[in-house]
Amino acid sequence: MLIQQLINILYRFPKSKLKTYKRFGGYGNYRKMTDGSKKMKSAVYDLPVSMAYPDGLPVYFLTGEKYIHQTLFCINSLLKVSEEKYNFFLVDDGSFNNAIINLIAEKLPGATIVTADQISINLGKYLPGDKFPILNYKRKTYPHIKKLTDVHTISPLGWKLVLDSDMLFWKEPAAMNNWLKLPNQPIHMVDCEESYGYNTDLMQEICGGEIPSLLNVGVIGLNSTDLKWEKLEEWIQLLEEKEGTSYYLEQALTAMIVSGTQPVVLNKNDYKVNPILTDLETKSNILHHYVDLSKEVYYKKAWKLII
Repeated sequence: MLIQQLINILYRFPKSKLKTYKRFGGYGNYRKMTDGSKKMKSAVYDLPVSMAYPDGLPVYFLTGEKYIHQTLFCINSLLKVSEEKYNFFLVDDGSFNNAIINLIAEKLPGATIVTADQISINLGKYLPGDKFPILNYKRKTYPHIKKLTDVHTISPLGWKLVLDSDMLFWKEPAAMNNWLKLPNQPIHMVDCEESYGYNTDLMQEICGGEIPSLLNVGVIGLNSTDLKWEKLEEWIQLLEEKEGTSYYLEQALTAMIVSGTQPVVLNKNDYKVNPILTDLETKSNILHHYVDLSKEVYYKKAWKLII
């Protein structure tokens, strides 16, 4: 065990860091990006107050200490471009503290905070540990699964739209808003490359439906009432038995849930995953989801345009 830890500290971790630096154009540029990220965290206190309305269109975020500043920037960007009123639900990823709660109260009055205590009650009702040991274990070891387990056990059950925090809106999201007003089938973004972490033939064999191409969960709407938790428990077990664990498990499970339906597929050029600098400069897209290399655009330039 000690030898393995030494190998990790002296070789694997530094090698991984060097690979990351190289992908982002070297250490100097990577440092500028991380500095931008720190400045964004501080700048959240300069954001204007945004309002949430009880009768507004319901939008959910799974967020916490690492992401609350991104959540608030995303919300502020949405309200800048949209004439709609929204009801925002901020779901505790397990890291909420008094500082976060006070920040939400100051910058997003009217928002509903779904606390860890309430989530625990919901899970006990819909996903008790003795009946769903795999889902409960994954919650402890794989936080992304909480976008399914913690959000879709919130009452009332029904259609819920969940947004990732690392996104910014640049134009009125008409298609998204139209779905929120009358949801009757799932909605999702289109990825820039398939990121399921599992062979799609295996996924299809397990769930029995055709896997949608390039599903991205940056914007994802599902019906809580339709989720079959027993199936998800079984799917996780079969996927991991066949092909091991994956960072993209939540996205794979969502694609399997959506299989066999006729989802609303958001236009990939309007709701863009992994935008480049030109996309930001022209603002020809409605929404940017800053994944992978587009984190550089996000941290160095994009958020500053919201302030």
